Amino acid sequence: MAKKIASPAVNIGISDKDRKKIADGLSHLLADTYTLYLKTHNFHWNVTGPMFNTLHLMFEGQYTELALAVDSIAERIRALGVYAPGSYREFAKLSSIPEADGIPVAEEMIRQLVEGQEAVVRTARAIFPLTDGANDEPTADLLTQRMQIHEKTAWMLRAMLGQ
Repeated sequence: MAKKIASPAVNIGISDKDRKKIADGLSHLLADTYTLYLKTHNFHWNVTGPMFNTLHLMFEGQYTELALAVDSIAERIRALGVYAPGSYREFAKLSSIPEADGIPVAEEMIRQLVEGQEAVVRTARAIFPLTDGANDEPTADLLTQRMQIHEKTAWMLRAMLGQ
């Protein structure tokens, strides 16, 4: 959950209550995104097999994009006047994405990343009713961009599995 309101003096046309609810949702999105970043980076380091080079490079592109995304999400939380979570402990509590057990084979890595990408989309989609009710277009725009990227990445990963 998002921490307390950082500054009660924020006056951007969204009530304190709505800003807190939206920030709570974004905190879950941040945790999911960071967990997926870490999982993708782990798989980048540890992938083996005939598709090593292809997956190694693909995973690098994905974790690089995710690293930029966590910053955008955290900065939106701060713009709403709420402190962003930033520890492994907080992310573990907030994330819906499980960590990988051990080092899976390449095909299982791809499956887990599809599941992770789709989980991030579901988390982002769940925040939309809050943004609509508060007329929070900047957060809605961020969510739309994140969903487009994650849906496309999930599709590309599924295609590698022949789906």
